Amino acid sequence: MARPAGNGSIDDILRRAMGPVLRRASASIAKAIAEMAAERLDSELQSGVGRARGRRSARAAGGRPARRRGEMTRWVADRRARRVPKFVIEMTNGLDTKKKIVARFGADAAFEKGKPLPKAK
Repeated sequence: MARPAGNGSIDDILRRAMGPVLRRASASIAKAIAEMAAERLDSELQSGVGRARGRRSARAAGGRPARRRGEMTRWVADRRARRVPKFVIEMTNGLDTKKKIVARFGADAAFEKGKPLPKAK
């Protein structure tokens, strides 16, 4: 007895055979992923990570850790310096930029509250 000729290509046959299997498997995979995501969210919220997600910390971004805000008592006019603190501006009688301070006192001049000015160049 001869076999009847197939009506479709191999692709059609495979799609019909694998369709139900893939539907069941994808449902199981989706359920497993949802459970894992829920567990991860719960653990992060429990540890407080969810609150700190708004801003990346400097250490996580690869930079230096953020300095705690407080009263600054020492400032050095070095390459990394950015803003001139108010106490330095008051000590130097109004020199308010790092360029002006470096021009007068030299690079790496250290200013401390309650101590005399460093020697001018």
